[in-house]
Amino acid sequence: MRLRSAFKDRAEQSGSSVAGLSGARSHRAVRRPRKLGRLAAAVVATTVALMVTACSGGGSDPAGGSAEAAGPVDLTFWAWAPNIDKVVDIWNAAHPDIQVTVNKQDGGDPAVTKLLTAIKAGSGAPDVMQAEYQKIPTLVSADALADISADVDSGLKAQFPESVWESVTLGSDAVYAVPQDAGPMQFYYRADIFEQYGLSVPTTWDEYATVATQLHAANPDLYLGTFSATDAGWFTGLTQQAGASWWGLDGDTWSVDVDSAASRKVAQFWGDLVAAGDVDNQPMYTPAWNAALNEGTQVGWISAIWAPGVLAGNAASTAGKWAMAPLPQWDPARPATGNWGGSSTAVTSQSAHPAQAAQFAQWLNSDPAATAALTTEVGLYPASTSAQKALTSPPAFFSNQPDFYPLAAEIAGTAAPFTYGPNVNVAYSAYNDQFGKAAESRSATGFLDALTAMQTATVDDLTASGFSVG
Repeated sequence: MRLRSAFKDRAEQSGSSVAGLSGARSHRAVRRPRKLGRLAAAVVATTVALMVTACSGGGSDPAGGSAEAAGPVDLTFWAWAPNIDKVVDIWNAAHPDIQVTVNKQDGGDPAVTKLLTAIKAGSGAPDVMQAEYQKIPTLVSADALADISADVDSGLKAQFPESVWESVTLGSDAVYAVPQDAGPMQFYYRADIFEQYGLSVPTTWDEYATVATQLHAANPDLYLGTFSATDAGWFTGLTQQAGASWWGLDGDTWSVDVDSAASRKVAQFWGDLVAAGDVDNQPMYTPAWNAALNEGTQVGWISAIWAPGVLAGNAASTAGKWAMAPLPQWDPARPATGNWGGSSTAVTSQSAHPAQAAQFAQWLNSDPAATAALTTEVGLYPASTSAQKALTSPPAFFSNQPDFYPLAAEIAGTAAPFTYGPNVNVAYSAYNDQFGKAAESRSATGFLDALTAMQTATVDDLTASGFSVG
């Protein structure tokens, strides 16, 4: 397979920066989106009935069921999502011949490093692993994931948005994982403060800049948002909305386009706002940022579907005062969003039971009972489009917005395709360093220089790691 050959040289270089995914800056930027919290009690009324259906043998198992006929097998599942074992219990009750044991792990870089260590040693790897989308190229490059295309239903692809499906296939015919949850980005704002100052909800980025200027001029203590130089995934999602795709793969050759016209448009936009002082330049998830949310001085937040959990945990007193809307658009005639966060369920290359493991991965992320439990028990926003549409009741923090989840499902369907590469950690680390300097100095030109530096660092690392780079 040509895709595998593109990764082959890299898999032998266990000491390079792609395999060694430690480092506080990179780790922090990658793990941030999983502050998901629990989604509201949606589809609770139907969950019990769906579980009964699953236990009676229904659901989305691959056709034929021959894997179960092979006899009892035990699978190990590495995952970090809270309460994922409760969902696995549903599977185990309905599949006595394929039992899954959850082994809780840290997420992000530690999980990847642990798996790569086990793969290299030839022992200790699980059968199934929860893997973030941006980590899949790294794991494929180390030959750590199995191609399960022959072991899942041919119609599985149609159950997910194109953007997340591409993340688990890398644009090839291979299937390296099944999408689990998604992180479509949206605009969150204090509806009461917008009303107080007579502000309109921005539908374009030009309008966003205008509202940011109006708000800060009316009250210098208030900001519509902040540019966070410690959250590379946030910035990546914004460039994705603008049409960027930072990596590409053509045959055996990788391309890197971090410093693209689309990315520069986003960087220039935020650089101008930061330089003018119309948005804040402080990182998210700090005590100061939490205080700003509570006090109402941070009036808006460009975030993702999991934002209600963060707001409920950090600014509980403001419940019912926020509203959610689509991201401002670059081209209103072509609505688009990006993703910030999200994970999949992958089968490792050293599983002794890949067919059964693939059967479980498919069930976990496409069966109605499983996806309902992933929502109510685990707090994930499902990647499956049908599961997204099944969510009706809004999160408790947004009880004032009954259309929260129907609107979110529409937004999720507009996510633009985006290809990650095998050295995401290098690009994200460069983002932290370069944009950190630009944001601190409030230099608009520094934002563009930061992109150029990211491009250089990413290409240099791929080349040094033995990849063919076009």
